[in-house]
This record gives sequence, C-alpha cells and structure tokens, in this order.
Amino acid sequence: MEMNTDEIAQKCIDAINERLRNLRKLNIIVVGKSGVGKSTLINSLFRGNFAETGLGRPVTDEIRKIEKKDYPMAIYDTPGFELSKGQQTKVKDEIIELINKGFLSKDINDAIHCIWYCINVGGNRTFDETEIQWLKELTERNKTTQVPIIVVLTQSCPKKKAQEMKSLVEKENLDIVKVVPVLAQDMDFDEEYVAKAYGLDTLIDIMSESLPDELQDTLQNLQKVSLEAKKKYSQAAVATAVAAAFGEGFAPIPFSDAAILIPTQVAMIASITTIFGMEVNKSLITGFVSSTIGTAGTTVLGKTIVSNLFKLIPGVGTGVGGAISAATASLLTTALGEAYIKVMELVYKGEMKNEDLYSEEGKAAVTKIFKEGLKKERKK
Repeated sequence: MEMNTDEIAQKCIDAINERLRNLRKLNIIVVGKSGVGKSTLINSLFRGNFAETGLGRPVTDEIRKIEKKDYPMAIYDTPGFELSKGQQTKVKDEIIELINKGFLSKDINDAIHCIWYCINVGGNRTFDETEIQWLKELTERNKTTQVPIIVVLTQSCPKKKAQEMKSLVEKENLDIVKVVPVLAQDMDFDEEYVAKAYGLDTLIDIMSESLPDELQDTLQNLQKVSLEAKKKYSQAAVATAVAAAFGEGFAPIPFSDAAILIPTQVAMIASITTIFGMEVNKSLITGFVSSTIGTAGTTVLGKTIVSNLFKLIPGVGTGVGGAISAATASLLTTALGEAYIKVMELVYKGEMKNEDLYSEEGKAAVTKIFKEGLKKERKK
C-alpha cells in the first residue's frame, strides 16, 4: 500500500471535516438580570464571537434560541431577571418545559446540557432573596432530569467581594454544581490599575466535568480559554490511537505493510485538530506529514522511514526481522501525536503560523520536534 504525502494530507482533511460535521450540539440556558455580562461571558469563552450584545434585555418575556450555521452550540437567552414575579415564573416554566422536551426526545442534540445562573458581583450588594427562591424552585423541579446548574459570578472584581458573594450563595445549600467567580475581560480602573481576567478556564473545567462524554469534543472545539484542557483531551486522543497501533503491531508488521497504521494516525490527527478548534488547511497538514512521517512517494512508516528511525533510536526493531513491533508502532504513534499537539499549541499561542509549515525552516522545526519526541519516548 503506497500513499504519498498529498494523499495522506487529503485523508486527514476529509477526516477532520467529517468529525466537525458530526460534533454534537451543546445547548446552554443562560439566566440572570440584564447587564450581568452574558454576551461578554459567552464571547470571552467561545470562539467566533457567538453572542450578540444585549442578551437578556427585558424587551420580551420569551426565551430566545440563538444559533449560528455550522456552529455546534445553541444559547437559550432568558429575559432579564428584573421582570415581574409573574414573568419570572413564566420563564421558569419555559425552562423546565425546554428541559423536559429535550429529555424526552432522547436526542443529545436537542437536550439541555447546562444552565448558567449569572449574578453580577459589581452590581449586587448581596444575593437577592427573590433570586434565592427562584433558584430553589428551579432546582426542585430539575431533580428528575438533573441538568447541571452553575452559578456564575460575573464581573468578579474585587476578588474579596466575589468570595463573599460565593460564600453567600454556597450557604443556601442549593442543588447546583458549583459557584464560579469570573472576570471575563481585563478591567481598567482609571488607567491606574488593571484587574486581569480570571476564572474562565475554571468554568470550562467544571463544565467538562458536568457534561456527557459525547459533548467533550464539542466543548473543547468551541472553548478558547484553556490550552491545558485542549492538551489534556488531545493527549487522550493520542492514547486511544496508541492503543490501536499497539494492537495493529502486536503481530509484527512487515515494513511493506506498515501503511495499515495510516487510518489510526489520520483519525488521531483529525481528533486533535477538532479539539483545538482552529482552521487547518491541507497545506499545513501536508507540511506536517512531510516533516514527520515521510516525504512524497514513500510509504508511511515503511522501509525508508523505519530505516531512518533506526539511526535515531538504536535498538528499535532489532531482531524482529524487518518488521514493526507493537512497541515500535506505539512509539511512532505517540511521537507523531505529541508532535502534532506541539504544533497546534504553537499555532494556538501565535508562535507559529499555518504558512510557516510551508517553509524549509518551519518544516525543519517540526522535524526536530518529532525526532526529540521519538528519543524521549524511547527512553521511557
């Protein structure tokens, strides 16, 4: 099975597009008074400037579903909480109706996965009694479906006040997942002091712990605040591919048949790309493939590459009669996955651009990352 770099890159692009098409839709209900900073919170958390400004304005007493084409998330924006008691009750009834409807559909794309109850720390002296009662009634009616409810303390500055508010909410012993203080954007105080944004990565981690497995790729694809979370889930994708590669190499693979590992490694690259949520074109993938597992005209993990690996890692393949063992297949897949994560990390941080992989200098940098990864894995 011969396959050149261009063909492998195309397989990767096809697999990436398929994974993106199949991402489950994440559905979040956002509740709170108008002016609590819902739009800022959503746009700071998720890529694509998803939320329009003015979420929660009390211009209507209806819940609005906000969606974008080819974007695997929907926000259910509730009216500003300062509505009359009768309107507040209506909103609560509509939320429960949405939850029950999604639950009965048995379709994860229609289910409500999370509720944020937002409280503006800067605009509140205390946790309002009306809000306490509303949340108690909501959590009571949510007992059957158990949709995770997170209280998000927006504009949490100063931190001392945010912690006081957090303690007040926690004392109510509400049936919620967590109280999370967040400052979504840096806050400038008369150009004399800047309070740095914080808490967004914590909110993502808590959501990740609360959401079903089927939504983890969606959450990581959409979120733009936690590089560590993206790396964590990417490394899990590598571990899955390594386990598959080990199985494929358990009966030693002849060099000439080594391309049977291609689908496993293509799936791994597609999974990592999806998790990072960045636009990746075929040229970048081609540059990465040619810098790591081969150049045009060679079989992936075939004779040429394994021979080169022998020079890099003395002892690999010794005594297996010209075949790739399970351990070698695992080592190669691990090094490839970790190298791709590193490239994605550099692009994510702005330290490398997509076009850098077209240059000889960029390719040399990626080759170096891959070789160092091989040596590191070999020493384990």
